[in-house]
Amino acid sequence: MPTRLVETILDLDAASLPAADLMFGRTAAMQELRERALKLAGAQVPLLIRGESGTGKEVIARFVHLNSPWKSGPFVKVQCPGIPEALLEGELFGNGEADVAGAEQQVNTAAGGTLLLDEISELRAGAQAKLLRALQDRQAMRIALREGKSLTARIICTTHRAIEQEIRRDKFRPDLFYRLSVAMLRLPPLRERQEDIQALTEYFLKVYSKQNGHPVPPLSAYAMSLLRENPWPGNIRELGNLINRYSILGSEDVITDALLGGEPEPAEATSAQGPAFSLRRIARNAARGAERKAILQVLNANQGNRKKTARVLNISYRSLLYKIRDAGIPRKGAQEKPAEQPGLQSGSGSPENGAQHGPETSPKTSDERRTP
Repeated sequence: MPTRLVETILDLDAASLPAADLMFGRTAAMQELRERALKLAGAQVPLLIRGESGTGKEVIARFVHLNSPWKSGPFVKVQCPGIPEALLEGELFGNGEADVAGAEQQVNTAAGGTLLLDEISELRAGAQAKLLRALQDRQAMRIALREGKSLTARIICTTHRAIEQEIRRDKFRPDLFYRLSVAMLRLPPLRERQEDIQALTEYFLKVYSKQNGHPVPPLSAYAMSLLRENPWPGNIRELGNLINRYSILGSEDVITDALLGGEPEPAEATSAQGPAFSLRRIARNAARGAERKAILQVLNANQGNRKKTARVLNISYRSLLYKIRDAGIPRKGAQEKPAEQPGLQSGSGSPENGAQHGPETSPKTSDERRTP
């Protein structure tokens, strides 16, 4: 099997993982996950770990292995999405008498240890059927093998998909899912554990500072606030990649451009008359400044109530949160008093139902409404 699709670690140790306090953080959901993982570590049943991409499912699988009776055995990871069906079946289960010796060697690579089937929902129908039979019989069943050999490895599976939907689409066997879901862990996305973002960021800063061979400047309070407020669709992996990029380039512009949606400006040419000016940057900064003043005006008029502010500005609550973050407005509420502007008093704007889903634009001032 190609090495890029299978990884065998003969002596996995705790030093290869982040500290448990960092791994599980401070949220109640992660503390409950830690207790459940420790209880399931010694269970002699397959374990299914579910969670969005980038939430750290493999890290949790390694933690379970190191806290299980199989910790002295190897940890073998098989990447199910990248392996052709025929190759996967031949390597794990064998597909003919000529393959018996090779299949027996491969399937027993993880004997006495842990076999991690990464993204189990990507297995094709034939491999699903053979895996189910192996789990039911507690044997690695192989075609034309005269003597079945006990499969002693602990099996852990991961998936980022909703397998119930795959079952309804006839992409996954329900009986295999029921067999795998006896013991199950669900990893929450990073947006549900924002209290842990600062500690994770500091961990990645240390890791990539060492990996890239040079010290990394600490992040400012503003950059850290952007990290805490970001929804992180790519979860911990996305956060780690961004901090790695920052550690290489050493500029917080990497973070602000990525999280505020800005595009990196081209290098400004210089001439005898001095530096060239970017009209796009000037216009963008002016628009942001005007929007920031408008948001602060309405926030102050509504005593910092964000839901009322979103209704007045005729934008969704989520859009308002993004704009507040983009403008660098303090999280506790408005603390600055911008100059009064007509047409931005509390109570103006469309009814609540329309405001929640209306266009993301600020209401026009009285002067703008008189303009033809």
